[in-house]
Amino acid sequence: MEDLRIGVIGFGARHDLATHAHRPGEGSAVTVVADPGERGQANAREAFGADIPIVDTVEELLAGHEVDAVMILTPDFAHASVALRTLEAGIPTFCEKPMAISVEDTDAMLSMAKEKRARLYIGHNMRHMPVVRQMKEIVDSGRIGRVRAIWCRHFVGAGGDFYFKDWHAERAKSMSLLLQKGAHDIDVIHWLAGGYTRRVSGIGDLAVYGSVSDRRDNSDRLMRDWYDEDIWPPTAQKELNPVIDVEDISMLNMTLDNGVLASYQQCHFTPDYFRNYTVIGDAGRIENMGDGSGDQIHIWESRRSGPGRPDAVEVIARADGGHGGADPSLIAEFLGFVRNGGITDVSAVAAREAVATGIYGAESIRHGGMPYDVPAVPEDLRRYFDEGQA
Repeated sequence: MEDLRIGVIGFGARHDLATHAHRPGEGSAVTVVADPGERGQANAREAFGADIPIVDTVEELLAGHEVDAVMILTPDFAHASVALRTLEAGIPTFCEKPMAISVEDTDAMLSMAKEKRARLYIGHNMRHMPVVRQMKEIVDSGRIGRVRAIWCRHFVGAGGDFYFKDWHAERAKSMSLLLQKGAHDIDVIHWLAGGYTRRVSGIGDLAVYGSVSDRRDNSDRLMRDWYDEDIWPPTAQKELNPVIDVEDISMLNMTLDNGVLASYQQCHFTPDYFRNYTVIGDAGRIENMGDGSGDQIHIWESRRSGPGRPDAVEVIARADGGHGGADPSLIAEFLGFVRNGGITDVSAVAAREAVATGIYGAESIRHGGMPYDVPAVPEDLRRYFDEGQA
């Protein structure tokens, strides 16, 4: 089996994903990198060797290098413009999540992929996280009955360092952290519920980081240059992005197309960092106590149970690799999809629905909690992608 030739576009914060695709002699190899920055280019040479071909732009990559697939790992605001070029060229495309920062762009990506029959895959790695997969298995087994409600609380203890010292803090470049962070969780909610949000309302605020006056342009640095887990409390943060106009706390209420009710809360100034999902069926409920290897999923199935006394406990499986082993599994699925096509656990339609819910949720927050209807993906597009982009 010859190696798939993989082109990587953008070599920044998520460049580790590309290293999982670089297995020369084992089925795939990164053969060219496009990144305009000296830091990204240096990191690419360190990862793949001094002889790796490096270009500045996606146009140079497409014009001068034959590839079997590309991985788009650029900042969020560039996802759509790059993907539309690679899809138009008919190249199987991995696009990091969130898919894009506007609904119009997500739908344009779906349409272009269908028109050109170019396979599109979105980097929703949480569908490969052991905690999510095990909760999905419990739900699908019918053990807790029919799902009626899902609640998710996301405590983002590293929010100040991760999202308020660079472009993530700007609406113009990220739209809302309901995309960069929330797209993960909204997608998981949809997957566990078996439906998509059709109506959303929310409240939120820039409660903490907007009042921090110590600012710096950090475009000359990467996250590892400024990250400091000893900073506490959040009001003690320094060198935040000059522009901060996204919310640091958000709460959404969602009505799904199958009647499931869901809520999502995200806070970027908590001391702890983990996601907590509660799935309530009409015959029981489950809740994860931590989201990493060795943590637990508690299962309540009787009225005799109570706080700290679940009827059963499932231990979250151990796996190697980033995000609880999800990252290598994600890339393995993508590479298999490039070769063979077919239906994957990650869904491009679901990725679009997560973005749409986050965007309309953010608009609701910014318009006094006004409810918004979330438009569905056109049926022809949905059918094409749900059937495996055949």
